[in-house]
Amino acid sequence: MPLPGPTSAWPWTLRLGLAMIVLLVLATLVGPALLSADPAAIDPAARLQPASAAHWLGTDPLGRDLLARLLAGARVSLGAVGLILVLVLAIGGTAGCAAGFLGGVVDAVLMRTCDAFMTIPTLVLALFLIGLLGTGMTNVVIAIVLSHWAWYARLIRGMTLELRQRDYIVAARVAGGSRLAIVRRHVLPAIAGQIAVLASLDLGHWMLHVAGLSFLGLGVAPPTPEWGIMISDARAYVWEAPRLIVLPGLAILLTVMGFNLVGDSLRDRLDPALGGTEAL
Repeated sequence: MPLPGPTSAWPWTLRLGLAMIVLLVLATLVGPALLSADPAAIDPAARLQPASAAHWLGTDPLGRDLLARLLAGARVSLGAVGLILVLVLAIGGTAGCAAGFLGGVVDAVLMRTCDAFMTIPTLVLALFLIGLLGTGMTNVVIAIVLSHWAWYARLIRGMTLELRQRDYIVAARVAGGSRLAIVRRHVLPAIAGQIAVLASLDLGHWMLHVAGLSFLGLGVAPPTPEWGIMISDARAYVWEAPRLIVLPGLAILLTVMGFNLVGDSLRDRLDPALGGTEAL
């Protein structure tokens, strides 16, 4: 979906946020091909070296190239957040549209299920689910998805309830259009803008969840690099080599900031309650 208006009309916060995200994605995709260093290669003779021509950001306590590990960790973190986004929208969107459009028993069952998930704080529920499923990035993704889908389902259900009374939806039903076709052609395009705003605001939140759970040792297992676990592993060297904590922490900060800048800008532009008039 193209963003509204010419580039010159976009607010500077949106352009800055998009630039930060695009640069991060490009660095993640292109960076490893330009670096000869293996993020998992251990070299005890090169441990804790400062920045140099051979290692642009220095090395960690095992002699591994820090820049290579940051870029490899970005692939893990961004990949996990992207998968969470897809699954949350798929599950929450399907449940919300089904509840709002079908109503009756389907609506009651799905909404009571949502209520059960929403009574527990998301982080507490994620920790509980990881306790049941076990550690690992796959289970972290599943836990975050299961702790957040209900919010999207309830929101989309409310939007669908409002839309199904519109004249053009009623006309499509009278004309014999199937429910699935009506949802695909009329409901989803109408709610896409609001869902895009909500999802863009939650991307940073999910990134912090992934990093936080990895920091606690519940995500990827060493030696796989990931920003949260890199910070956790560097705690013993906070005074000797503070860059080991500062750099992955800065990577998390800038990524979350980029997502939030995009989300806030889209909300200001698209939310009618805030004076926004554009639509995706």
